Amino acid sequence: MTQLGLVAQAAGMFAVTNIDDILILAVFFGQAADHAGAGRRVVVGQYAGFVAILAVAVLGSLGAGLLPVGAVPFLGLLPVALGVRAAWQVWRDRRDGEPGGDGGERTALVVRGPTVGAVAAVTFANGGDNIGVYVPVFTAVGAGGTLVYCGVFLVFVAVWCAAGRFLAARPVIARTLARRGHVVLPVVLIGIGLVILIEGGAFGIPAGH
Repeated sequence: MTQLGLVAQAAGMFAVTNIDDILILAVFFGQAADHAGAGRRVVVGQYAGFVAILAVAVLGSLGAGLLPVGAVPFLGLLPVALGVRAAWQVWRDRRDGEPGGDGGERTALVVRGPTVGAVAAVTFANGGDNIGVYVPVFTAVGAGGTLVYCGVFLVFVAVWCAAGRFLAARPVIARTLARRGHVVLPVVLIGIGLVILIEGGAFGIPAGH
């Protein structure tokens, strides 16, 4: 296969396996609005989480077996835990704030903006199932092909970040995230985690098809 064909395959695989990340990034960038440096933290966190996914996939393709197949579904616990934490903060701020007021309903994540660790954890957990796709592909294309795939993937992470920022900057989306972002974020995180757990058959749950 030509280099161009390999690049095209890598681009297609990234798009198919990470399409849901655009929505998650839009939510994070919405939370980052009006917070100095928060947008950069989203980008750094996205890269950190995805580099971790690639590292596990590459090691897996080399036979390291770093992440047992049975452990992948339980990565869903990471976004669930982050979502529950954010929801708890929303409830606590609502309880302590003025009734009906928005000032007391800002979560810590909204006040400070997303952290690198939170974004990286969600990215890694949401992409955990991708490892099962990447490992056999990396094994089949060999070391040179794996380098091409990883390079293309890392370029497309930047494209995905730009797309997420673009969506968050749209007037309707931006207004919605500004007003209700503190509620949207925990719902999205918990939803992602539950999908990962259910689709992976964690805790004996019948896996989705």
